[in-house]
Amino acid sequence: MARIAGVDLPKDKKVAFSLQYIYGIGPTASHRIVSTAGVNPDTKVKDLTDQEVSRIREVIDKEYKVEGDLRREVTMNIKRLIEIGSRRGIRHRRSLPVRGQRTRTNARTKRGMRKTVAGRGQKRGATKK
Repeated sequence: MARIAGVDLPKDKKVAFSLQYIYGIGPTASHRIVSTAGVNPDTKVKDLTDQEVSRIREVIDKEYKVEGDLRREVTMNIKRLIEIGSRRGIRHRRSLPVRGQRTRTNARTKRGMRKTVAGRGQKRGATKK
């Protein structure tokens, strides 16, 4: 089993897909890494030689920021936005959508489960029985 950037890659998958298990590497970056390292993207991880694994590891270390470093950078960026009090920082602090999405109806994932409010059950214009 190949271990790259602190992540165990699944051994029964192709290299190009298994690299995507590393935080910060998507499909495009994965194909670029494989081509730069000179590895066939259709090769399964269990069939990789030690040389190929080390070449892939070198390419990732030189050109990409992945896993812990990337996570740290993202959290520091969010903390910075919160500290300077920007609009995006305020949205992060209140755990609301940051990128301009509507919140009147959607945004359930970000806001959590519904909180029922007393007096909201009646429809407008309805009379009590």
